Amino acid sequence: MDEETLAKYVKAGQIAAEAREYGKTLIKKDAKLTDVAEKIEKKIFELGGEPAFPVNLSMNETAAHDTAGPNDERTFGESVVKLDVGAHVDGYVGGDTAVTIDLTEKYSDLVKASEEALNAAIKTVQIGTTLGEIGRAIEETIQGFGYEPVRNLSGHGIGKYIVHQSPSIPNYDTQDTTELEEGMTIAIEPFATDGIGLIHEKGRALIYSLTAKKPVRNPTTRALLKQITEYNGLPFAKRWLSGKIPAFKISFAIREMEQLGMLHSYAPLVEKKEGIVSQKEHSLYIGDKVKILTKSRA
Repeated sequence: MDEETLAKYVKAGQIAAEAREYGKTLIKKDAKLTDVAEKIEKKIFELGGEPAFPVNLSMNETAAHDTAGPNDERTFGESVVKLDVGAHVDGYVGGDTAVTIDLTEKYSDLVKASEEALNAAIKTVQIGTTLGEIGRAIEETIQGFGYEPVRNLSGHGIGKYIVHQSPSIPNYDTQDTTELEEGMTIAIEPFATDGIGLIHEKGRALIYSLTAKKPVRNPTTRALLKQITEYNGLPFAKRWLSGKIPAFKISFAIREMEQLGMLHSYAPLVEKKEGIVSQKEHSLYIGDKVKILTKSRA
């Protein structure tokens, strides 16, 4: 990787880290999801980046892929909140990072389990580390706290206008002998739960990505497609779409694009036995010296 490209990954990582730390100060019991999400995404722009995906605000048994919807009146209340923030610079997604905020004050050990699992995983990381070794470090740490890793969620590679690419970084020992290589940029994200350690899709999607462009006749759909195309395939939120268009027309256009196979929808990912879930995530650059791209400078 050339120095200019690496510098963009590094900048994106620092933007995401700063936005994450800012977001932590906003998450309170009486705060609205909409207000928090929009303030964090605005902060990313102010810092010189763009959101790599809508800010995820997933509560309790929901592990990921929840965000504020249009006219969303939800507040956090007594919940365990996963704040997942992504940023890119010129498309380079150097920032994918997450933290858990326990507003119940009852799940400190569960939060610590995912935090310590991430620390243990990062300690294994160098050129030549196998994916199975990373997964084993995560699994052993989380189980040491008496919880289970979420096995069907994983870390991943990150790239230019790509949030998820190979390799898949497991949260348990898969015995995968694939090795980390110099120049890789990856995100490691342990999820810990007091449930069975499996998630499934449940509920309505509020996050989408454009997977194929096709001709559409409806004027509203054409207008939204033009806007969506500007995200370059990165995930977007329904609430990002033009406020000048009535909500029912936006919903119709999204359904039309889904039916035409143009969109991928990201429904909330919920623990199968409704166990509470915690998450911690950092993005890393793999080189002679491993860089934690999303480490806070504070």
